[in-house]
Amino acid sequence: MRRPLLVLAAGMFAIGTDSFVIAGILPDAAHRLGVTTATAGWLLTAYALTYALLGPVMAALTTRWPRRTLFLTGYAVFTTGNLLTAATPSFTTALTARALAGLGGAMITPAAVAAATALAPPERRGRAIATVMTGLSAATALGAPLGTALAGLTGDWRTTLLFVSALGLLAALGTALFLPGLPTPPAVPLRTRLTPLTDHRIGLTLLTTLLAYTGLYTVYSFIDPALDRATGGSGTTLAALLFVWGLAATAGTLTSGRLVDRYGGRRVINTALTLAALDFALLPWSTAHLPTTVVALLVWGACGWGLLAPQTHRLITTLPAAAPLLTGLASATVYVGVALAPIAGQAGLTHLGPHRLGPLGATLIALALVTAEAAHTAIHRKETETQ
Repeated sequence: MRRPLLVLAAGMFAIGTDSFVIAGILPDAAHRLGVTTATAGWLLTAYALTYALLGPVMAALTTRWPRRTLFLTGYAVFTTGNLLTAATPSFTTALTARALAGLGGAMITPAAVAAATALAPPERRGRAIATVMTGLSAATALGAPLGTALAGLTGDWRTTLLFVSALGLLAALGTALFLPGLPTPPAVPLRTRLTPLTDHRIGLTLLTTLLAYTGLYTVYSFIDPALDRATGGSGTTLAALLFVWGLAATAGTLTSGRLVDRYGGRRVINTALTLAALDFALLPWSTAHLPTTVVALLVWGACGWGLLAPQTHRLITTLPAAAPLLTGLASATVYVGVALAPIAGQAGLTHLGPHRLGPLGATLIALALVTAEAAHTAIHRKETETQ
C-alpha cells in the first residue's frame, strides 16, 4: 500500500505547488502582465475556482476511465495549462491558461484521494488520506518556496511556471512507471454525486471547510505585501518564510492523521480552528517582526493543514457508503475557499490594508468553529436516533 500512496502524494505535490506558488510571485506577475497586484489575484481564483467547480463534474464524466489513463490525461492538461501561462504576455490569456491547469487538477485530485481511501483498511484510512494530503503540504514546504526563489533569482515569474510544468511531467512519469492497476469505480451520475449535499450533517461539515480555508487563504493570497514588514521586500526572505510555513503544514498533515485515529476528529478539528483563529487575530502585530512572524507561520501551517484529514475523515465516517463521492466534494470545497479568498483579500486590501488581513481571516475561521460544532451535534443526534 505504501508505494501507491507515495505515487499519489507525488502527484498532489505538483498540483499543490501550482496552487500555492502564484501567491509568492504575484507582484512580479502583476507587473509583467500590466495589472495591479489585487487584479493579479484572479490568477489564483481562476485556477482554484475551475478546479472546485469541475471536480465533481470531471469525476462523473471520467468514472469509466482506467485510473492510470485518468491520471496521465490530467497531468497532460495540467502541464499544458502551465506552459501556456508561462508563454503568454496577455493577462486574459493567462487567466484562461490558469483555468486549464485547474481543469487538470480537477481530474486528478478527487481520484487520488478516493484511491487512497480504497487502498487502506478502515482503521488506517485517516493515515492513508493524510499521506496523500502530505503531497499538498509538502508542496508548501518545498514547491512553493523553490518556485518563489526561482522567480527571485531569475527576475522572471515565468521561470516558476516552467518549474511547475516540470513537476507535472515528473508526476506523470512516476504514475506511468509505479502506480499499480486500480479498480475502476462504478459509474455515478453527477446528480448522485451531489446528493450528499442534501444531508445537513454533510452540508455543515463542508461549510466548516469552506469558511476555514477562505479565512486561511485570505492572507496567503497576498502574502508578499502582508509580510513585507518582516521580509523588508526580500524575495529570498519570503521564500524562507514560506519554507517554514510549509514544514509546519507537512508536520500538521502527518500528525493529524494519527491524532484522528487515536483521539477522534472532533478534538483535532476544534483545536486546530481555535489556535488558527487566535493566530490570525494577532497577525497585525506578530508579522511586524521576523521572529514573531516565524512563530505565527508555524502555528498557521500546522493548524491549517492539520484540518484536512479530520474534516475528510468526518465526512467519510458520517456516510461510509458515499466515501468516494465525499472525498471529491471535500477537496472541491477546499478549492472553493481558496478561490474565494483572493476576492475577500482584495476587499481587505482596499479597506483595511495588507497588514490587517489577519483579523478578517480570523473572523471566518471563528465562524468555521461554530459550524464544526453544529456538524458534530447533528452527527451525534443522528447516531442517537438510529441506535
